[in-house]
Amino acid sequence: MKQRFELDARLLRDCHVLGYLDECDVLLHRNAGAPWFILAPHTTQTEMIDLPIEQQQQLLKTINQLGGFVRNHFEIDKLNIAAIGNIVSQLHVHVVGRSQQDYCWPDVVWGRQCDEVYSAEQIEYIAQQLADELGLVRV
Repeated sequence: MKQRFELDARLLRDCHVLGYLDECDVLLHRNAGAPWFILAPHTTQTEMIDLPIEQQQQLLKTINQLGGFVRNHFEIDKLNIAAIGNIVSQLHVHVVGRSQQDYCWPDVVWGRQCDEVYSAEQIEYIAQQLADELGLVRV
């Protein structure tokens, strides 16, 4: 049996683990002020450019699928995609839907407090939609 990929403790603290898709854990940030998803590829590499080209292409495909999901399911004006990793060095990609009405527009979402959180029902609904539409494997 394949061993479960181990996520950085900070990602686990800040996010809900929804499942996995195409060798990436799919996370939903606890901050519900903007639809903020994170993909954590199952790799020990810390930079996208160090992944084998096939894995880079698969990650890009997964980013595009998740970005399309965010665009189709949330009212957004802009889609932000970033792999920064200054604090959490484990390779992970943020896919964030931004709206002029969100809690910190036009500033960045990183490090900004937001009191809005997801209910258990909302988390379940989002995870089920990802499973139905993208093939997310639930955990």
